[in-house]
Amino acid sequence: MTSQTLFVFGLGYSARVFADRLRADGWDIRATARSDDKVAELRAAGITAFRFDGSTPMTNVNDALDGVSSLLISVPPGADGDPVLNLHGRDIAARASSIAWAGYLSTTGVYGDRGGGWVDETSELTPATERGRRRVDAEAGWCRLWREYGLPVHLFRLAGIYGPGRNALETVQSGRARRVIKKGQVFSRAHVADIATILEASIDRPNPGAAYNICDDYPAPPQDVVAYACELLGVVVPPGIPYSNAELSAFGRSFYAESKRVSNERIKDELGVELAYPDYRTGLAALRDAS
Repeated sequence: MTSQTLFVFGLGYSARVFADRLRADGWDIRATARSDDKVAELRAAGITAFRFDGSTPMTNVNDALDGVSSLLISVPPGADGDPVLNLHGRDIAARASSIAWAGYLSTTGVYGDRGGGWVDETSELTPATERGRRRVDAEAGWCRLWREYGLPVHLFRLAGIYGPGRNALETVQSGRARRVIKKGQVFSRAHVADIATILEASIDRPNPGAAYNICDDYPAPPQDVVAYACELLGVVVPPGIPYSNAELSAFGRSFYAESKRVSNERIKDELGVELAYPDYRTGLAALRDAS
């Protein structure tokens, strides 16, 4: 197998699972981290790491990007826009012809609130939050690099991410679980292992310019997920709290500003993906059994 190199801007939770899977298949992994300590940690794990905190350009961008065959962007945009595009868009554009695949991790928040209705990748982008609006702008910026320079960009709109160390079981066990109930509220979710599978499938079947929703088959009310986690752990289900009475941070409340069901048919039809965790029940049960 010919050695391939993946460069990741922002090796966070989802990107790390994907990168580790490719590394197990013989890929060379390069990635950025925000602090010197994190850079050292990644290097100790065998990953070629570079410092990039989004405020200033990398000092060794040529070492970082030369020879890269695939690119994953997992850095969220800020008030000033996408920091990767702002600081290294030209560097990436200059190497567009040698990059076989690029992925941008976005969010289903770009669709905004649909009152519990369904959306797919052809739905209008009508974000209801500032975070969603920033993602719409970032998606447009990455698509410009595809149209103007030929960078083979793919957009991945992620639903609520969960997996080992980050799930409703952990929330229940820590005593932080609450069942906030808002009539008609539903969320879609995605297991981190399925995210990695979908990204791999896209590398195998590239379609530059395409957008893909990454989520499971079963949008569900958040209180149902907490209740099932309690059932798996054999603990008492906490009482429901009406949304109007819930004490939530502005960040937490923003998640309840949108309710929609997200279709994942495109990942199945175009990429041939079969989800390992098609609903939160299978995902949480597997996490419980693995603990």
